[in-house]
Amino acid sequence: MSLKTVISSTLVPMLIGCSFVWSFNGAFAQNEKFKVVLDAGHGGADPGNVGNGFKEAVISLSVALEVGKILEKVKGIEVVYTRKTNVAVNLYDRPKVANSIDADLFVSIHCNSHHTQASGTETFVIGPASNERNFEVAKRENEVIFMEENYEKNYEGFDPNSPESLIGLSLMQEDFIDLSIHLAELIESNFVNQAKRKSRGVKQSNFWVLHNTYMPSVLVEMGFLTNDEEGPFLNSPSGQSQMAVSIADAILKFIGELDYFVENDQAS
Repeated sequence: MSLKTVISSTLVPMLIGCSFVWSFNGAFAQNEKFKVVLDAGHGGADPGNVGNGFKEAVISLSVALEVGKILEKVKGIEVVYTRKTNVAVNLYDRPKVANSIDADLFVSIHCNSHHTQASGTETFVIGPASNERNFEVAKRENEVIFMEENYEKNYEGFDPNSPESLIGLSLMQEDFIDLSIHLAELIESNFVNQAKRKSRGVKQSNFWVLHNTYMPSVLVEMGFLTNDEEGPFLNSPSGQSQMAVSIADAILKFIGELDYFVENDQAS
């Protein structure tokens, strides 16, 4: 099932102890599952950023797997991972995983870095980089393409160091931008209210990993490994669990609200 299909389901949260248990009232249209692709950033020879000695690739994978475990307990949801171990996956292939299965949602999970003690979470959707900081984040995440074989062919002359190369990346996602922004808002809200983290907000920038997905897509930066408080938090099992629960809960809320978005889109 894709978001082109009218979805007739609602999601009901039931609080048991300190954890949420979720169930569906009704079924998805045509009894098809809602497909969520979880993309743990970096991996293998590409450790991502290594602020304070922590490895982004390892942390993002741990969180993605925990998000997946939560979602997999919900009947009606199928979870697909771009990687489940610490292996390298070409940036070029990550959106292809989602497109090949006609996924309904793509969530890429990362950790941030900076030369200062910058802190806070931020969730990105595709769009023009609104300031130099957003461009630098996108540039850093996109530069991994230079580690791949045949990158000149796969990326058709794309230069992550050039703002001009980034301008056209938002066009493919235009149909899903509102849904992507809404999911990003739910994630950031949960980071603040559930995980008690500082949020830098929802932002738009040009990430290659988002530009060619044909479904709502977000890239989550869970905090700065270079920050002396956030780095140890994100490297800890407790911190990773809190971030995973916040992300999974936001995804489940998003799915539960799709009736509203589909109905309003049809009415417009």
